[in-house]
Formats: sequence, structure tokens, C-alpha cells
Amino acid sequence: MKIKEIQEEIIDEFSMFDDWEERYQYVIDLGNSLPLVEEKYKTEENIIKGCQSKVWLHGEQKDGNVVFTADSDAILTKGIIAILIRVFSNQKPADILEADTDFIDEIGLKEHLSPTRANGLVSMIKQIKMYALAFSAKS
Repeated sequence: MKIKEIQEEIIDEFSMFDDWEERYQYVIDLGNSLPLVEEKYKTEENIIKGCQSKVWLHGEQKDGNVVFTADSDAILTKGIIAILIRVFSNQKPADILEADTDFIDEIGLKEHLSPTRANGLVSMIKQIKMYALAFSAKS
């Protein structure tokens, strides 16, 4: 699936919920399905700077696509990174770099996060794009 299609799918899923209690629970549930980063990648260099809680992100290139795994020590943050990985993992570096992240505003996520979590979200996206940039430079 293309990035835009996955984003549309997420927007549809979030529109099924009436209130933010249900949406938060859904984000937490998504965190439980996160492809977890291997312990050996839980290093200082894989921690996303600017996040209130610890978030590890690892990316590698497989068959021309970037594959991400991640983990966090906070359940809500784990759900947020799970959403981003669902959108950007198994995509070509150029597609990741070109993609917009308007879907985050459309589902209302950023406005319902504390300022520090919202900053963390921006840092997560930035780190995903940095991996894509590094891999596109190699090819």
C-alpha cells in the first residue's frame, strides 16, 4: 500500500470513535501491535531526542524499502510510534521524504497531546525522515 492509502485508512479508523477516550485507547491498542525493536538496537544512538519518554527507533533497508522497528517505555508513546511505523515502514526512501503528515492533524492527534508529547511526535517524524534521507543517499 502507498503511504497516502495507509494514512486514509488510519483517518477512517479514527473517525469511527466518538470521543478522545476511545481514540486514546485505540492508540494504546495499536502500540501493542508494534513491531518491536530488537534489544541490541535499544542503544543511546537509537533513542529519539526530544521525547519525554524513551523511544527507540531502528530502520534498515530491505529490497529498496525502509523497514522500521521501535519501542517505548510509555504506552501512549508506543501507540504513536506504532501509527508512524504503520505509515512509513516498508516504503521507498523517496516516498517517505515526499510524504506529508497532514493525517496527524486530520485525526486530531497533535492537538490532544501535551506540548511535550507533541514535540516528541515531531521528533519521531524527523527521525523517520532522517533514516529515509540516509538510505536515499546510499542508493
